Amino acid sequence: MNQPRRLDTGGRIDRTKPLEFTFNGKSYTGYEGDTLASALLANGVIEVGRSFKYYRPRGIVGAGVEEPNAIVQLGSNETSTPNLRATEIELRDGLIAKSATTTDRMGLRRLGSRLSSLMPVGFYYKTLIRPKSIWDLGEKFIREAAGFGTVPSDRDPDGYDKFHHHCDVLIVGGGAAGLSAALAAAELGIRVMVADEQAEFGGWLLSSRTLIDDAIATAWVERAVASLSANPNVVLLRRTTIFGLYDHNLAMGCERLVNQPASTDGSPRERLHQIRAEQVVLATGALERPITFANNDLPGIMLPSAVSTYLNRYGVATGNELVLATTNDQAYETAFAWHDQGRKVVAICDTRRDIRPDLLTRCEECDIPVLSRHIVVEARGGKYVERVRISGLSDDKKSLIGKLRTLEC
Repeated sequence: MNQPRRLDTGGRIDRTKPLEFTFNGKSYTGYEGDTLASALLANGVIEVGRSFKYYRPRGIVGAGVEEPNAIVQLGSNETSTPNLRATEIELRDGLIAKSATTTDRMGLRRLGSRLSSLMPVGFYYKTLIRPKSIWDLGEKFIREAAGFGTVPSDRDPDGYDKFHHHCDVLIVGGGAAGLSAALAAAELGIRVMVADEQAEFGGWLLSSRTLIDDAIATAWVERAVASLSANPNVVLLRRTTIFGLYDHNLAMGCERLVNQPASTDGSPRERLHQIRAEQVVLATGALERPITFANNDLPGIMLPSAVSTYLNRYGVATGNELVLATTNDQAYETAFAWHDQGRKVVAICDTRRDIRPDLLTRCEECDIPVLSRHIVVEARGGKYVERVRISGLSDDKKSLIGKLRTLEC
């Protein structure tokens, strides 16, 4: 099985259970425990879509709900579902997916990228207004280019279910904070519900090399989940997204029950949970914000947290030579994990002047250059990022200083 970006060891995937899937008409292989996104990256698939209007290549940026580019159509029949994130789709054998933005009628969109200067923002609203009938024709192509996906016209054969619950505490999020809150509440003997959108509880701990009680964090997660599962007053909801919180602590959640296009045994595909709770704990964690610079949409430019997730959780290295742009300490953990896998960290560009001494010492031991008060100003490349240009930053962080430098990555 040729997965050029897959590490020989590591990750939470089951390498004894290979899975075959199709993306944009091509066949690939992954493993049980992969997401569609991690399997694509393992197979070296860098481009997962194209931008609206200019047809610029788009790659995977995140590893969860924050993913903006890898929007796919899942399935190919009456159960086909549009506009799903590849980062949230659990891989299964026989899965069929395609990019939402792959259509290119007669190369018109590629031509559009070369004529971008003639197509300012909203030009189609200004030019397709007379005669009025021309908009009806143009709208079809605009919607298709935008990648909205296709809604099946046939009857949905699946079933759907709903449950009503009452509990003392509803905890939204099953990461470190959520599991800790659940354990504390369960000790009081009250009714507890924990909902998490992923197939596994643990959140960021599943992607981290953090130690808890001198043991790897995932061991703590396993003990916590086992303790909660054995408690009759605790209900654990996996694959459940809490999408609304209304008056008097009424929470609404959608649970994905079947990891396939159609439920062959008549069981429901999704379940609506209506939960009335005395108290609600929001433990949904935080999402990393990307740094803005020129051409930061090139494939290969990713969030450091996503790089760590694919490396540690899925055993996938998303490249070879890494440049990290950061404003905080978290990216250093990504650098160390990357280095420990035998890959090169070209440099860490940190906008701060004062950096923790222990991080600098570790970087020196790993031969990782740290450029304080530096920022990435531009990325360059064709189908994917090939180099970045960096610059020094003034003390007030409002202007660039010094000459621009180029780093290959």
